[in-house]
Amino acid sequence: MLQSIRDGAKSWAAKIIIGVMVAAMALFGVESLFSVFGEDPDQAAKVNGETITRQQVGLEVQRTMRSGQVPPEQEKALREDMLDQLITQKLLTQYAEDGGFKISDEQLDQLIVSLEEFHDQEGSFSPELFRNRLSRVGYTPLAFRNELRADIMRRQLQQGLALSEFTPEAERERLAALQRQTRTFRYAQLTAENAGIEVSPDADDMQAYYKAHTELFRRPEQVKLHYVVLDRQAMAESVAISDDELRQAWREQTDDASRRVAHIMIGYGNERSREQARAVAEQALDDLKAGKSFADTAARYSDDTASAENGGNLGEISRGFFGESFDEAAFSLSEGEVSAPVAMDDALHIIKVTDIDRPSFDEQRDKLRQMLAARQVDEAFNERAQQLIDESFAADDLQSVADDIGLRVQRSGWVSRNAGQGVLSEPGVMDKAFSEDVLEDGYNSDVIELDKDRRLVLRVVEHRDATTLPLAEVRDEVKRRVVAQQQQAALARRAATLIDRLKAGKPTDLAWQQANSVSRQAGSAVPSDIVNAAFRLPKPGDDQAGYGRVATSDGVAIIALERVSAGEPDAEIEAFVAQMAERLRSQAAVQGLIDYLHQQGAIKSNF
Repeated sequence: MLQSIRDGAKSWAAKIIIGVMVAAMALFGVESLFSVFGEDPDQAAKVNGETITRQQVGLEVQRTMRSGQVPPEQEKALREDMLDQLITQKLLTQYAEDGGFKISDEQLDQLIVSLEEFHDQEGSFSPELFRNRLSRVGYTPLAFRNELRADIMRRQLQQGLALSEFTPEAERERLAALQRQTRTFRYAQLTAENAGIEVSPDADDMQAYYKAHTELFRRPEQVKLHYVVLDRQAMAESVAISDDELRQAWREQTDDASRRVAHIMIGYGNERSREQARAVAEQALDDLKAGKSFADTAARYSDDTASAENGGNLGEISRGFFGESFDEAAFSLSEGEVSAPVAMDDALHIIKVTDIDRPSFDEQRDKLRQMLAARQVDEAFNERAQQLIDESFAADDLQSVADDIGLRVQRSGWVSRNAGQGVLSEPGVMDKAFSEDVLEDGYNSDVIELDKDRRLVLRVVEHRDATTLPLAEVRDEVKRRVVAQQQQAALARRAATLIDRLKAGKPTDLAWQQANSVSRQAGSAVPSDIVNAAFRLPKPGDDQAGYGRVATSDGVAIIALERVSAGEPDAEIEAFVAQMAERLRSQAAVQGLIDYLHQQGAIKSNF
């Protein structure tokens, strides 16, 4: 066999083939071999000669799946949708490049370093954060730069198209007139009850509906779970905290709270010595102890005449406002207390705290009890959390782990990936339940940190795949839907017959409700679906109403349009409508370009 290969390699045909391979690899890389011998197996599509790889599609699918917004059973449809998006992006990028759209490396660098996603806590660009965040979503820095450059060019192109669109003045006036228009009409509601509609679907009806709507009766993949929750707050509930401990914590918690203060300042240096100033301060303190008010004492002794005229009041202060020695005294006082003389800036200060900006003790009592109790169980909580990590990793069940740690095993019903309730609905929990090691290998999950106070471990005890439920199991739901469908069809037929009678001038027994001068914004008790239908009816003649019908949540409504009026101008609403019209025109222009590029482009998909 080997010899035959060697012999074949000596032939001219083999030499030509090998020569082509070597030349192609040298000039264009290994990818060029696929153009010689066939298509690249990693090629998902080719757009005007440029390749979109299956790897690109896969990366975009993975990024979307990680967001949790798309269930796994929709991955195939998502893959096709992503390929369509990548084809559109490629077409727009090519069109922008052909049109001369460019962005320089300097502009690109400036944009990247300005993105808050890549800023550290100081608000500066962090290269490490930049690389880590890109890696997390499957980008290299070079790939991200290229994608960002192409995205900016596409945006420039689309914005240019959007800004080139405008609404002519005549059209704006026409829109304004339509918007301010009001309509007067009557309407009557037909329901299965008031119309005497009775239906009884047979087995064939139900089978046909079930077969046409199987997606409505598809049950997602589901699991039943056992789980345990270690809760610091639950542990803390059994801890007793005394009233003295609570008050001490309240005082400590509010030590740095802003406060209003007053002072008496006795200076020294030029006119009096420090000893003389201290003697004056002691006299002021004696007056205060004798019952004199702080305001009167400040007016008598304080050298700070500006504050003395206002009872010594300095207003509200925070730490650092007046300096360390002043803070030390002011923030050690309770409300209403007076300090000993404090030396600062060639003066002695007698300080009084008149008010502290803090919640009352009674307001804080419950929160303080929770805080102190949680603090007391910190060590026990951390020990049990570590025990939960160690034991749940090695255990073949969850009950033995719960028994050792003193936890209760909780049990769920059937739950799907996106339908957890209570603690199971918290971020990351159901992802763990459907992870490979938990779902397929049957292990306990890792310890899930729900928040700083709670840890959870779960285990799958039952699992069932996604499936379409058999008709026998959903018969009641199918019947309910078929009955509603047949009732609606019967009501529509009854409404059509009644409208024919009305147009012919024949009497009916309809219970009409009147709606006068209703605007498009409704703002009345008339249901919005009836208002919308009334505004879709053509303007009636002078002597005859215009008739129509609309399906409602309860059945069918018959509408008799009587009058169309010009209405009153509303500048704000009319400006909004004009803005929306321009936005729709802009979107239509962009979509028109996309449709044109798809029609004209050479696109080959391998999906």
